[in-house]
Amino acid sequence: MKKIFIALFLATGLFTGCKDYLDIKPKGYTIPEFFEDYQKLLNNNNLNYSSSAYPNFLTDDAQTGTEKDVNSSTDFTLLSLLKRNLYSFEHGAVLEPGNVDPFYESAYSRIFTYNVVINNIENAKDGVAAQKKKLKAEAQMGRAFEYFNLVNGYSVQYDPAKAASDLGVPLVLSEDVTLKYTRNTVAEVYAQILADLMEAEPNLGTVADHKFRPTKLACHAFLSKVYLVMGDYTKALQNANDVLKQNKNLIRYQDYTTKMGLTYGRVIEIKNKDVFFPPVEKSIEAVWARRTAQSEGHVMGSLYGSKDLLNVYAKDLPAGGIDKRLELFFCTDSAQLGGNLTRFPGRSLWAPYIEFNMAFNTGEILLIAAEAEARVGDMGIALQHLNFLRDARIVKNTPLTASTKEQALMMVLEERRREMPFQGITRLIDLKRLNKDPRFAKTVSHTFGTQSFTLPANDLRYVLPIPPKVLERNPSIPVLDR
Repeated sequence: MKKIFIALFLATGLFTGCKDYLDIKPKGYTIPEFFEDYQKLLNNNNLNYSSSAYPNFLTDDAQTGTEKDVNSSTDFTLLSLLKRNLYSFEHGAVLEPGNVDPFYESAYSRIFTYNVVINNIENAKDGVAAQKKKLKAEAQMGRAFEYFNLVNGYSVQYDPAKAASDLGVPLVLSEDVTLKYTRNTVAEVYAQILADLMEAEPNLGTVADHKFRPTKLACHAFLSKVYLVMGDYTKALQNANDVLKQNKNLIRYQDYTTKMGLTYGRVIEIKNKDVFFPPVEKSIEAVWARRTAQSEGHVMGSLYGSKDLLNVYAKDLPAGGIDKRLELFFCTDSAQLGGNLTRFPGRSLWAPYIEFNMAFNTGEILLIAAEAEARVGDMGIALQHLNFLRDARIVKNTPLTASTKEQALMMVLEERRREMPFQGITRLIDLKRLNKDPRFAKTVSHTFGTQSFTLPANDLRYVLPIPPKVLERNPSIPVLDR
């Protein structure tokens, strides 16, 4: 293959210094020439990862350990400055000058690769037109996914009344690193996400070689989440239903147990203890797969579930029922993760040590459909979706019932917390969007020893700051006063 724009080239430098955002120009590269070259670009394993999980330290799911905690990785005093700043809701920057932000910079590195494919694949010297359009569509899905995570991490919640003026993130749509860039508005970023998805959908296939490549179904799953976050529940429901008509596959968590003395591989089948919980690429639930990010990508073993989160697991649990999500993915009261048994009575350590899908799973699509039904549709159908999911998660589950749509909606929102704790920026997105509704707005409280920290609803500290490496060289970049 000819020398190609390498995505790794920008892994730590895309927005770290220039006249505006960029100051590094690749030397000696050529644009890929052949269809196979572009296929190889999209087969880059780095594209299969997603946003880092460190923003969970901002959320109401998180509880750090005590000083000199028996699980040293949870000890607040031993955490990185980034995590301590987030957990204590510090104002201003959360990273030290010169430090890498693995979320921001990795996302733009992947966007760079997608741009190479999107802007040049149709000029490849070989390959049929339909193949080129399909590959371009897959790259558009990838670029839209990165921008969806970025705008929800580094911007305020989408608000149709203010999105045209709210600060979003830079839209980089060219692989030319010499161009000047600006910080686009939230409305502009969402418009680009939707434009990429709408253009991609007709050119995507109905099947893919593997779970990391998107299909038409994955596009509708993506659209359902975009519209959910935008507050367009009718369109969210339409797209979620498109997915559920073809795929309602769920893993029965009741079929799994845990094995002491292990970290990765600790969740195993009950009947065959040599069979591990399926990875994302083999999961029947994965509509489109993305692995947990590699750097600061997970918070396994470094956070306890907050009392607030654990109370949600206990709520609506039938008599004699066992929520396998709590049993499998947390260690309650004690843990043996490769070493000696450690005891921490009354606490539950987040320690699944499995790969969760950071893109779109059947479980989340069911919850999107249920939420939209509870808001703008049929409460009965909302509860059907909810109970269908719970039947695959809870031993001795009994159906939930509700007397009002608002009650059903609350049940759905609480199920989202039980289904997807500590996964990417899922909870951060939910907090930000739900804080716009007075019914669900909440102040997040964290504690460490005798210290307490609070984060009111809609506070700008919910927004991740642009990394200092960018601001050092670009003092004119507009920033939020968080």
